[in-house]
Amino acid sequence: MTANRTTAADRAHAGIKDGIIKAKYPPGSMLSENELAAELEMSRTPVRSALARLQDEGWVTIYPQRGALVRDFTAEEMRESADFLHALETAGIQRADSTRRQAMAKAQEHNLAAQHKALTTGDYAGFAQLATEFHRAFVEVAGNSIMLAAYDRLRERQNMVIAKSGDRLAKAPADVVAEHRSLMEHARDGDWDAFSNALYAHLSLNDAHDAGTRPTLH
Repeated sequence: MTANRTTAADRAHAGIKDGIIKAKYPPGSMLSENELAAELEMSRTPVRSALARLQDEGWVTIYPQRGALVRDFTAEEMRESADFLHALETAGIQRADSTRRQAMAKAQEHNLAAQHKALTTGDYAGFAQLATEFHRAFVEVAGNSIMLAAYDRLRERQNMVIAKSGDRLAKAPADVVAEHRSLMEHARDGDWDAFSNALYAHLSLNDAHDAGTRPTLH
């Protein structure tokens, strides 16, 4: 019974989080246990467990007797996330050997082509997935499982933020891909200082810290 309940809670957690990331449940939505249970075709118990877990992860805020409010991330939270991603990706390139970097850069060519196609066709959700995979590669190349696990904890948040930036991305899709290509080239060459500076600008950290604006995280 416990194993079945745990499995149902995991399914509920995955389903609700996916709905938040894909804006089925946008920020400000109040989620009802009863409605979610009916939608997911399960009892309220695993849904309640899933919502508690999502609150621990920062996706929702639970209000007793009312439901769970889908949170929007604050500018400060996004600045902190961008700082953390910058540190991890830069460290990944700094610690990777030449063989790993070269293989990573070669593998990224397909991703870059797919990014361009996604942006030019308006597939911003697809681009978001590709962009998070692209940035993840800069951490993965170091071969450090602890660093990669830390990155993955923010991966879905990053995906959601990128997907919500469609209007901005549509204005200059070629520039976005060009920035990614520049990052890849610095990474391939092992110039982690140039990579760090380019990534800092790419994540809009200068504007975020100096003007209090929200980082793009793409």
